[in-house]
Amino acid sequence: MVRLQLDPFLNELTTMFEQTTEKGSVWVSLKHSSDKSKVQRNKITTAGKELEFKCLVRATDGKKNISTLVGTKDHQRFQASYATILKARMTSLKKREKKDKRKAVDAIEKKPSKSAKPMDVDKKPPASVKRSTANP
Repeated sequence: MVRLQLDPFLNELTTMFEQTTEKGSVWVSLKHSSDKSKVQRNKITTAGKELEFKCLVRATDGKKNISTLVGTKDHQRFQASYATILKARMTSLKKREKKDKRKAVDAIEKKPSKSAKPMDVDKKPPASVKRSTANP
């Protein structure tokens, strides 16, 4: 995997999107990283120095893999450039069908409500219920 600086990474990402417009996909993943081995991290934390955590960004189209590290200073600039690339290249997505609000409201109103049925007073009790016929 090739690790690039920010600007070359964004240029390569743009070319990946251009190459896969007709057929194919580009996968981009972001991961929290300190770019140091565990042994070095333990030594730095015990020495009192703070680690600078970065964001590891990887992209692949199945054939070519590229990656870069984005620090806290460059984060805003990278996010703006990345968002611009995504907005420009995601033109082949299908638009979502919007439902008409009036139809949804009419469908709800037409449904009968499930309320309790009134009891019929004239009905006789079921045969399984026995009444006492003793006179007092």
